[in-house]
Amino acid sequence: MSSFDDKRSSEDEKGAVRLPIEDDVAKALAAGEISELVVVAEGEERTTWFVWLLVLCSSISGLLFGYDTGVVSGALVTISGDLGPAELSNLQKELITSSTTLGALFGGLGAGMLSDIVGRRPVLGIADVLFMGGAIGQAVSHTVWAMVGTRFLIGWGVGIAACVAPVYIQELSPTRLRGRMVVINVVAITLGQVIAYGIDAGFENVSGGWRWMVGLGTVPASLQVISLFFLPESPRIMLKRGEVDQARAVMSKIYAYASAEQIELKVKVLQAAVKQSIEITRTTTFLQRFQSILFVPVNRRALIVACGMQAFQQLCGFNTLMYYSATLFKQIGFNHPTAVGLIVSGTNFLFTLFALKYIDIIGRRRIMLVSAPGMIFGLTLAAVAFHFLTKKTNGVLVDGSNYPHSWSGVVLFSMIFFVASYATGLGNVPWQQGEFFSLEVRGIGTSLATTTNWGANLLIGSTYLSLMTKITPAGAFGFYAGLCLLGYIFVVLCFPETAGLSLEEVRMVFVSGFGVRDSVRLRKERNGRKVRREAV
Repeated sequence: MSSFDDKRSSEDEKGAVRLPIEDDVAKALAAGEISELVVVAEGEERTTWFVWLLVLCSSISGLLFGYDTGVVSGALVTISGDLGPAELSNLQKELITSSTTLGALFGGLGAGMLSDIVGRRPVLGIADVLFMGGAIGQAVSHTVWAMVGTRFLIGWGVGIAACVAPVYIQELSPTRLRGRMVVINVVAITLGQVIAYGIDAGFENVSGGWRWMVGLGTVPASLQVISLFFLPESPRIMLKRGEVDQARAVMSKIYAYASAEQIELKVKVLQAAVKQSIEITRTTTFLQRFQSILFVPVNRRALIVACGMQAFQQLCGFNTLMYYSATLFKQIGFNHPTAVGLIVSGTNFLFTLFALKYIDIIGRRRIMLVSAPGMIFGLTLAAVAFHFLTKKTNGVLVDGSNYPHSWSGVVLFSMIFFVASYATGLGNVPWQQGEFFSLEVRGIGTSLATTTNWGANLLIGSTYLSLMTKITPAGAFGFYAGLCLLGYIFVVLCFPETAGLSLEEVRMVFVSGFGVRDSVRLRKERNGRKVRREAV
């Protein structure tokens, strides 16, 4: 513990907080010291209706993300000859699918940095405009390249939303529920996928129904544009602009049950942390800050963990199911492939709700250590099932073949088991990435991590169908299982526990390494102090 711990605030018999001197707070944070004072400043009060409302409105971005990445699965099997060719080739399907991912890569690359300059809220508005333009453009497309172009446009919106929405939510959430609030955005992503599959199933037998599938994405985007006029900016961004009164007003709504003194304490501590970031921003260029995230050990370790987790999330092969599940289930003999795909997306949604409940209780690291082996098992079982399923077709899937229903059922079970494990851990945890970075490099760090996600997604999405042909379905899913094993080893060695730590505390975990042991110890100390306070 630091020497500053001796200066921690105390409470009198009535529970009133004695405010510390602001300069002491600033000096402590500038020195990189963690104290009970900072913990108290973040607070652990009850969540208010205001927090729930702003998180739900912000999570419309997640809904759009999920809808626009999920809806293409059903559209691909119903487009038929509407875009020119009588049937889309594997290459054309990969182009339509991967164009969204490529757009998301570019959108994610600049979104975090832009949000540091203009604020989180306006950037979410930009994403909504792109969502609406892309949805309308897809609905009126009559050529493959028009579809590819509009999917690329909507990808920009997906990338921006995926990067900025979690950061915005983190900066407006109390510490003890920060993980749960971000998971709400992931729940919205999975709900968007469920809605997409439901709409796909509903329009599956309608002539030109795929145009309705993609066009309906304009509805939630329009709703969020309206809601953004009523949402506040992040208090940290407000303080960077010198808008102290506005930030205090937002903090008082977030912590509606706290006393005026406690609100003032929170603002002062946040000011001190932001002041440090402002000073760094004022005295350095963007290039220097970009270099610092690569060459300053604390920032570099945080970046390695954030990018590593995002790469793990995509290289496990999950999104191939979101993009191609209807195509896959059609090939292995299911009569209603889109409806079967709905089972998979529904599983993803339900188990994300489990993560919503327990991610802050169990912790990010522990939930990954428990769920990742389940992913490896599910993919390995799928590889075995595909091996026996395709024996009569020389290991490859051939449309129209009569495959054994028993092995088709095993494939479906393995996919459900894999998706359940994924949704419990890996589908949520990497999106906590914003908490790894200090404010002055948070936009840069989240942009690079999100770009890693979409880069890996692009690699997997654009090679899946070709991989299934070249090394067989059994080989492809065995390959994904091997990548999952490598990801699990990465979690064991490098991924620290951040649940329950303030955004300012998380940075200190990386001071002398990846902080796996230190983070677990610090969380236990936090929980111990909480128990003692409640006992008093």
